[in-house]
Amino acid sequence: MHLDHGLELMAKLFEQNKTYTGLDFLFDEVERGIEALEDADVPVTPVTNRHQNIHKNYFSGPLRVNVGYDIETGEQLTAILNMVELHSNAHIAVAGESGSGKTQFALSLLQQVSDVSNGAVNFIYLDFKGLQPADLPRRQSFFDATRAVYLDVPQTPFPFNPLTFIDNVNEKNKIQGISKFVDIIMRYAARMGPVQQQQLKEATRAAFEAKKLGEYPTLADVNEHLKDVTGGKPGVLTQIMDSLSELELFAPATDAKDSFLNRNYYVSLGANLDDSIRYTATFLLINYVYNTFMNMEEAPVEPDSMGNPLQAIRYVFLIDEANVIFREGKSRALLDEMLRQVRSKGVMVVLLSQQIKEFIQADMDFSANCANVFLLNIKDKNIRQMARFLGFGEKESLTLARSMEKIENGQAVMSLKEFKRGELVKLERFNK
Repeated sequence: MHLDHGLELMAKLFEQNKTYTGLDFLFDEVERGIEALEDADVPVTPVTNRHQNIHKNYFSGPLRVNVGYDIETGEQLTAILNMVELHSNAHIAVAGESGSGKTQFALSLLQQVSDVSNGAVNFIYLDFKGLQPADLPRRQSFFDATRAVYLDVPQTPFPFNPLTFIDNVNEKNKIQGISKFVDIIMRYAARMGPVQQQQLKEATRAAFEAKKLGEYPTLADVNEHLKDVTGGKPGVLTQIMDSLSELELFAPATDAKDSFLNRNYYVSLGANLDDSIRYTATFLLINYVYNTFMNMEEAPVEPDSMGNPLQAIRYVFLIDEANVIFREGKSRALLDEMLRQVRSKGVMVVLLSQQIKEFIQADMDFSANCANVFLLNIKDKNIRQMARFLGFGEKESLTLARSMEKIENGQAVMSLKEFKRGELVKLERFNK
């Protein structure tokens, strides 16, 4: 009955419009569908791209790392981070003030993961403080030990094209991908409204249409089309796109056969960049990594020789000074979604920040999404907040309070289930 009624309506439409053809009807419906896709809210979840063809090997053995030492006995404390029964995920949250030892602990962790996996697990270290020239010699031993490539952005660009997360074959996926790219640019740049959003969307779509099948435009290509759309009129959007293009923050192409995800990188993203550019570039990177892994097959969970299930691990994404990510609601939502989903793809997320309150926001608790929490020396020793950060109950909180009264730099309290919870341990550090 619905089909009959629809056919009657179509017949009436054609009878009343003699020059209106069947193709006109189809094109109108397609256009209406495209407009509906473009006007839909952009979710933080990944967009589908079945044509990216990037592969990343995984390490399926026990990811055994030394996290520290028992202060009284000197016993080495070794954790298997991918043992599912002990760790619901391999994510790590580290809170500690400047000088407490969190960076050296993080460097040791990355080196051990690289060594244990024989290089199969790669990493990116995103440093928001940025390395000063005087700091480079002290970090060189870490670069040598892990074969990490040092990137001083914007002097050296990110080694990928941020537009290549978009499916440039399937039209529906392309539209959704373009919308997400536009949303990232709009979200982290201030004082822009729907007019600029539509202009950037039109420019990005035109940049894709100008390329041959299988080729991707660059941010500079999008910027050139944006000038056509805006008539060359200056504004906040054009300033941001000019900066992203002129600074050459990203490489023009992404080689699927030699993806940067198969190498180790230390990225220094210092304060010499304008904040809007830093945030935009950062979330283009986070979105690319997140979207790329979410379009890969699941990393398997396989038993070890003792029958203990182990989650295979592919990659470590480490963010130093993660409070930069915690500042804005949309960025928090993206990171929260990433923490929840990428563990099944074999991705570890490591978050370093100076204060507990930066992890525990009003709308979400990032430490609750990290199965492995390390509390170093901090200024604000609020026992209730510290216990929540570590996931401790009342009994453990009493031990925690005593430990934090006498904690020193280079020491920590851990949430790891296989060790004494609430007791101080001496952390493993790279330079030690």
